Amino acid sequence: MAEHFDVLIVGAGLSGIGAARHLQKNCPEKSFAILEGRETTGGTWDLFRYPGIRSDSDMYTLGYNFKPWTEPQVIADGHRIRNYIRETAREHAIEGKIRCGHKVVSADWRSETATWTLTVQKTSGETVQLSCNWLMMCSGYYNYEEAFTPEFKGRDDFKGQVIHPQFWPENLDYSGKRVVVIGSGATAITLIPSMTDKAQHVTMLQRTPSYVISVPQFDPMVRVLLKFLPEMTVYKISRARNNFITQMIFKLSRKYPNFMRKLLLKQVKVQVGKDFDMKHFTPPYNPWDQRLCAVPNGDMFKVLRKGKASVVTDHIDRFTDKGILLKSGQTLEADIIVTATGLNLRLFGGMTMSVDGKAIEMNQHISYKGVMFSDIPNFSNALGYTNASWTLKADLIAEYVCRLIKHMDKTGTRIAVPERKDPDIKTGSLLEMTSNYVTRAEHYMPKGADRAPWKLYQNYALDMDQLHNGKLEDGVMAFRKPHVVGAEAVPRKVAA
Repeated sequence: MAEHFDVLIVGAGLSGIGAARHLQKNCPEKSFAILEGRETTGGTWDLFRYPGIRSDSDMYTLGYNFKPWTEPQVIADGHRIRNYIRETAREHAIEGKIRCGHKVVSADWRSETATWTLTVQKTSGETVQLSCNWLMMCSGYYNYEEAFTPEFKGRDDFKGQVIHPQFWPENLDYSGKRVVVIGSGATAITLIPSMTDKAQHVTMLQRTPSYVISVPQFDPMVRVLLKFLPEMTVYKISRARNNFITQMIFKLSRKYPNFMRKLLLKQVKVQVGKDFDMKHFTPPYNPWDQRLCAVPNGDMFKVLRKGKASVVTDHIDRFTDKGILLKSGQTLEADIIVTATGLNLRLFGGMTMSVDGKAIEMNQHISYKGVMFSDIPNFSNALGYTNASWTLKADLIAEYVCRLIKHMDKTGTRIAVPERKDPDIKTGSLLEMTSNYVTRAEHYMPKGADRAPWKLYQNYALDMDQLHNGKLEDGVMAFRKPHVVGAEAVPRKVAA
């Protein structure tokens, strides 16, 4: 018989540890465990180990709403975020609930018992089954085992090293080496200034530029406020202020794209100097059609001015034994090529799912309030914002799920499922972005829709209203009891 829990959380990263704390606080009587496929906790912030790995959101909004970020860095290094996550788990006695080396292979729902049964593969190769009443997915949105790397003609001809940032070699020595970083996103913009400390020269090779904005790595306002106010109060003030600023930039970019385009390019021009060719920072699309990249303290611009790094905007013809031949005919000589070419999206850690024996194809389902999916019972997924800090939404999602669970207990129901009844709902892309990693995955991603509660808002205030304050019984969410109630309908529980 499968070991049973009230709630199973999949993923022991930023979202999973946060979800566990919210569950502890709001539903203290519920038993739960966290299943983590890797042998350690921390998720993204443990997996990525490339030079300079850091957040691209400020820690006052990337941090949890219940635990202040107390370090001076606002844009934090990866190891500091990893320590913050693990410290949270220790402080709230969550560590004992985590089962590392437990990869969920499949999840199968049965309406007659109102339970999910998970097939879990341990690192040892042993397969076990666990069951739960509610399944909370906090496994992120990309494939940990396989990054995205395009096919490069002549790759085997290159005599140097080719590295993807997702799988950075431990103790890689790039001292005195010529490095070419392929890519223009957050990873490339982080890597380049970080590698100039030892490399002979670092070149960012991009096909299309990204919008970038310089942000302070330290917040002088916080230092002043801490002299007069409690730590949590200062944290809440900074969190609200930074969230407001981020949302305003996004809204202005959508409403006045030409104005924001000029503003963003102007702040870059000031920092790179009048002689720099601005084509390298002038994208062909509008601001926030793709994610805006943060440059802490303008470090990327500083190394460009000093000549330690350079930017080339061109297309790759092929790899050669000495480096990369471009379509323009130019050759970039390199000892190391870093393919910062992006991620492969993958929901739910790649597990298969079924409801009452029928396989679930996620592209046939619509996101409900950015939390659940049409016609899938007792199942939630932590998917953060694309235009703001991930944890802002993850906190709201975890709190909303706790509201649902408490409501089910109060009403004597055991099933909560968003039902798609309106035939006139117009579906579309879930993530309204043109980034390559999004467009590559759209054919198997769940859908967004044109109206509430199916519309995915990239807006904290609207989500706060519908998730924190909105009605649970909204005419779409159905609360039910199992089809069959009997001795077999209540699985054995373990101690909370």
